[in-house]
Amino acid sequence: MNAGKSYPNVFNRIIEDTSNAQLWLIGTLVLVYALLRFAEAYGLWRGRRWAEWLAALSGSIYVPVEIYELTRGVSGIKVGALLLNAAIVAYMCRVLWRGRSG
Repeated sequence: MNAGKSYPNVFNRIIEDTSNAQLWLIGTLVLVYALLRFAEAYGLWRGRRWAEWLAALSGSIYVPVEIYELTRGVSGIKVGALLLNAAIVAYMCRVLWRGRSG
């Protein structure tokens, strides 16, 4: 996250302005996202099948955004992010496929 943007300090801003509904929405979404990632990490750590599905689906959601960003300008970081994310999604799909057939 860009430290120059206002989203990283959204919780400080909520405390300062408790009546701003947009800040509350952003704060809620940040908490839901964090809880979802913690649940995914827990499930993967414990070897749960649902966590494998969640990891594959949540990783694949970012691929179109990364491709769009590459159309706006190519950089090593953007290509690396796309390749790394594609490798993770491919690995998770392979794990799911092996689990289904085995």
